[in-house]
Amino acid sequence: MTKLLGKVYDNRRPDSWATNLRNKRLSLLKSLVASLPTPIKLLDIGGTVDFWETAGFLNSNSTNIELTLINLSLAHMGSVNPTIKQVVGDAKNMKMFQDKEFDVVFSNSVIEHVGDYHNQQKMANEVMRVGKKYFIQTPNIFFPIEPHFVFPFFQFLPLWLRVSLVSHFDLGWKQKATNKQQARDIVTEIRLLSKREFMNLFPGSNLYEEKFLGLTKSFVVYGGWEKLISE
Repeated sequence: MTKLLGKVYDNRRPDSWATNLRNKRLSLLKSLVASLPTPIKLLDIGGTVDFWETAGFLNSNSTNIELTLINLSLAHMGSVNPTIKQVVGDAKNMKMFQDKEFDVVFSNSVIEHVGDYHNQQKMANEVMRVGKKYFIQTPNIFFPIEPHFVFPFFQFLPLWLRVSLVSHFDLGWKQKATNKQQARDIVTEIRLLSKREFMNLFPGSNLYEEKFLGLTKSFVVYGGWEKLISE
């Protein structure tokens, strides 16, 4: 990734546009969570310990959060924090959790990775089953720059061309594939959503749109709260 693209897309950099958007997103989450009685049981689907330590939720004296992370494997979770419970499981079938077990279910850029729309619906159903409230983010398919490959209109290119590009180049966060099958797997693992599709997965939810230069970069749906006028 070039320095210019890093300035825009690298959320590991405190001065990047991506970090700025993430901080605004977390500010909205904090304002919503602040209205809930403590302790708050929060489930993060696909999250990491580092994310929550950086976000400052674990260091807040005003909010008591019991945090659980669920990932396909422990390797996805990064570092370890003794105050955070880590669980291995599938977002499409979280059978280890009871109905409405969590006060809030959170997920950041995960639902576009679980497969086709049928599988995305399974994840959405599980989110609404195990959570009393939810806060789910995903990139907008119609934003000009595809966020994983950081390539203009990559998501709309023919499959053969996307596979070819990934076979020959490092693109964004994705390293060049070692063979054609791996390239195909990398490309087809991601299914971005439109606003209509995303809202249909979570009927009756509130929508927050993250914008860059007037264009919607990503969506957040949150349900179980009244709509905030001051978004």
